[in-house]
Order: sequence, then C-alpha cells, then structure tokens
Amino acid sequence: MGSRISGLPAILVATGIAGIAAYVVTWWVPQVIGPVDYAVFAVFWSALYLVVGALAGIQQEVTRATRPRVADDSSASIRNFAVGGAVLVLIAVLASAPLWVDQVFPELGWSLVVPLAFGTASYVLVAVLCGSLYGMQAWGSLALLLSLDALLRLAAVVVTLFFTTDIPTIAWAASAPFLVTLIVLWPRVRRDIVGKSATDVRYRALTWNVSRTLLASAAAAALVSGLPLILSLTSSDAPPALLATLFLTVALTRAPLIVTIMALQGYLIVRFRDAGESFWRVFLTFIGVILGGAVVLAALGWWLGPAVYGFLFPQNIVLDGGFFAILVGSSALVGALSVSASAALARSQHFAFSAGWVAAAAVTIAALLLPLGLIERTAIALLVGPLAGLAVHLVALLRGRSAR
Repeated sequence: MGSRISGLPAILVATGIAGIAAYVVTWWVPQVIGPVDYAVFAVFWSALYLVVGALAGIQQEVTRATRPRVADDSSASIRNFAVGGAVLVLIAVLASAPLWVDQVFPELGWSLVVPLAFGTASYVLVAVLCGSLYGMQAWGSLALLLSLDALLRLAAVVVTLFFTTDIPTIAWAASAPFLVTLIVLWPRVRRDIVGKSATDVRYRALTWNVSRTLLASAAAAALVSGLPLILSLTSSDAPPALLATLFLTVALTRAPLIVTIMALQGYLIVRFRDAGESFWRVFLTFIGVILGGAVVLAALGWWLGPAVYGFLFPQNIVLDGGFFAILVGSSALVGALSVSASAALARSQHFAFSAGWVAAAAVTIAALLLPLGLIERTAIALLVGPLAGLAVHLVALLRGRSAR
C-alpha cells in the first residue's frame, strides 16, 4: 500500500511538469510564427500525438502484464518486442504516407512526414519502458522519464525558435526528445527492470493483447490529441484564423485535466488491478474528484476564459465564455472515460476497453460532420463523444461485477 500512495505524488508532479511544458510550447510557438503558420504546425503536432496516443495502448498493456520476475518465468522478451514495434511503426508511417500526405500536410508534405515517422517510432521504445516501470511501480524512475521528456521538448522547441521559424525544423525539435530521453535515462532506469521484471503472458498473447489495446488507444488519440487534425479535415472551408483560434482554445482549455488523467492511466491500471474488494470505492472516488473539480473549473472558464485568452493572444479571435465552459466540462468527461477505461483494462476486459473508446471517437467524428456551424458542432462533439464511451465502459464494468 505504501508504494501505491508514494507513487501518486511523484507521478502527479511529473505530469504537472509535462503539462506546464506543453502549455509553454502551445503559447510560445504562435507568438513567434504567427497564427496562420501555427495552424500548419498544430496539424503536425496533432498528427504526432494522434499516432503517439494510438501507440499508448502498448504502454497500457505492458503495464497490465508486467510484474516482478520469479524463477520459473518464461514470458515475452520486452526488449525484442519494443525494437520490433519501433521498426514496424517507422515502416508503416513512411510506406503509408503517399496515401495521406497531400491531405494532412498539403503545404509542406514529406518534410513533415519524416520527423513524424522518426518521432512515433521512437515513442514505441518509450512506451514499452514506461509500461515496464509502471508495472514494477518504479515511481521515481518513471517520474524522471516523464519530466525529462517534456522539458527536453520544451527546450528544443524554444531554442529552435530563437534561430528559425522553419516549421519542419520545429517539427524535428518536437519529435527528437523521445529518443534522446531514452538514451539519457537508460543507465539510470535499467536497474529497475533488467532481470527483475517479467510479463504474465507469452510473446504471442502479449502481441494479441497489445493489438486490441492499440485499437482503443487509436480511438482515444482521435478523441484527444488528434482533435485539431480531425477539425482541420472536417472544416476545410473554415477561415484559417478561426481554425487557429479553435485549436489554441481547445489545447489551452482542455489540457490541464486531460493531460493529467491520460498520463495517469498507467498508475490507474496498477491501482485498479491491485484494488481487490475496494475496486468500486477507488473507482467512484476518482470519478467524483474529476467531476467535482470540473464544475469549479468550468465556472472559472465561463467567467475568466475569454479575458485570459484575449490577454495571451490579443491578435486572435476570442470565443465566448460558454464555449470555454463546455471545453472544460468535456475534458472532465474524457478524464472520467480514461478512468473507466483503465478499470476495464485492469480487469482484462479488453473488448469493453476498446469498444468504449471506439464508440466515443465514432460519435465525436459523426457530430463534427453535422450540418451546423463550426463552433456549434465542435461543442456538441466534445460532449456527446465521451458520454457514449463512458456508457459502454460502465455497462461492461457493472456486468463484470454481477458475474463475479
């Protein structure tokens, strides 16, 4: 129990550092390159974290499966799995690029595809390492990894912007820290897992389980990190200045709660996995804290959101307070969905885990295609999508309880 309790503050501090670093990047880049060029960079950033978010299923399943090694273990080779996965992602992004590069990166094309492929392939290695550290409850090493990755990315982007506003160069600055972090920290973190950890399934079963969690994490990424990209693809006729404002408003308003909860999924999986008879008490506590905090933050968003945004970005269009409140409320629903997803995966309900995220993403995309104004359909999509996914998870969890 002590390990669980001591782990949460460390992960929260690391997540807070990562969130602040991402905030600074989101604020600083448009200040330097302007709102129109920022819309181009925001699509790259969204695409990067859409793929990274999709690959987060690797971390989640490795977290669930990892445990201390015992003498008779004959489990999957995590190192081989990580390297093989990274190579497959690199090949997949580069090989598929001719199918989508002109639609996703119409202005800069392959100059953004290459850093995207490099960054996402590198993330596979980070995801496996993070999952192993979560499973072993190596909170200190994990917090260090999460913090350093974000701080290196912040430093790389800020320093780059002092020398150039070239978007492909900035894209490399955003992508490279995944691998750099791994190289820098490996001597420190290897002692927590090498020879000490194992998985509870063999290689084939691990691959099958990961494939199912990847479907869910891809849907989650579309719902969260990939939202600017989806908005761009479904609103090609919208004014670039309005899209840039919408991207910034969504990122700045939803980031604190969503980034925190999404980053805590590994911790939540371990917590629910080991909860035993207190599962529902733990589950309802997390949900209550998220929703309660969201009510306060939504009220503040309604009251202060437009004024703060106008102060930070005086050259941009400012949306009204009601939209800020909706953004905060929708982020709470995504946070609750992340908690219910972690609970389902911790109970090895892989199908329900995936179905909830897929339902949320599908409903979100469907709402974005409604014949309404950009702001109206965005607000509807942000609310109804996570509600649909949360309903799927809750039904599965309740059925699982009745079956026990």
